[in-house]
Amino acid sequence: MFTYATYLVPLVAFVVVVCLAASVRILREYERAVVFTLGRFQKVKGPGLVLLIPFIQEMVRVDLRIQVIEIPSQDVISRDNVSMKVDAVLYFNVVNPERAIIKVQDYLPATNMLAQTTLRAVLGQHELDEMLSERKKLSADVQGILDTQTETWGIKVSNVEIRTVELTENMVRAIAKQAEAERDRRAKVIHAEAEFQASQTLVDAAKILGSIPAAMQLRYLQTLTEIGAEQNSTVVFPMPIDIMKPFIDLLEKADRSPVRPNGSEKVSPSIETPREH
Repeated sequence: MFTYATYLVPLVAFVVVVCLAASVRILREYERAVVFTLGRFQKVKGPGLVLLIPFIQEMVRVDLRIQVIEIPSQDVISRDNVSMKVDAVLYFNVVNPERAIIKVQDYLPATNMLAQTTLRAVLGQHELDEMLSERKKLSADVQGILDTQTETWGIKVSNVEIRTVELTENMVRAIAKQAEAERDRRAKVIHAEAEFQASQTLVDAAKILGSIPAAMQLRYLQTLTEIGAEQNSTVVFPMPIDIMKPFIDLLEKADRSPVRPNGSEKVSPSIETPREH
């Protein structure tokens, strides 16, 4: 005959197994347990073995590792009215499990939505050139704002990286034209500076050659030597008066001298006046 003990023993064993399964939890090193007793917060436990009172206590696991969220592409209008699409990557981790569970319903999507709105707000205050050239600074600004706002949730935002800034085709062409115009401007400025330096050097050289006539003659003779070295059949060049001046001075001195080169004196022409009878 079957007695009550025949049914009672398996039932008790089943209840014990269920109670053990409901009361024993094992947490890894990077996990913490937020324990509630009859709906009220009791304490944060873990890692390791955690014992719970069945049907009275419950726990919520919290992962303390750094989590990565991809912020989807956001439509952003810069301060200079340029529309673009910007996406980013968010790195954060839970530093206070109690706040992460009690202060916010679900901290993961809440942090994601907050990062999207903060990204649009921060980038909208800057111009396009700043977004392209100061990306690290903008990422640091977004990270600082997010970290301040999520502190009450027990979340630490460690880093925000702006990945891509996607522009429309019209804006890409406009930027290319602007860059080309900037390169042309720089080339013209460099050419003008080179011309100014060359003209200044020529002015300095002209002052030096003008102050020393012999230097001008030597430079002229050097130029003639360089021209003569080339394979030219005929060379036509002007003869400067400065080179001929010493020879002209010698001729003038010879004309003024009273003694001719052959030893005879120079007789000056005279006009005879008629005598009176």
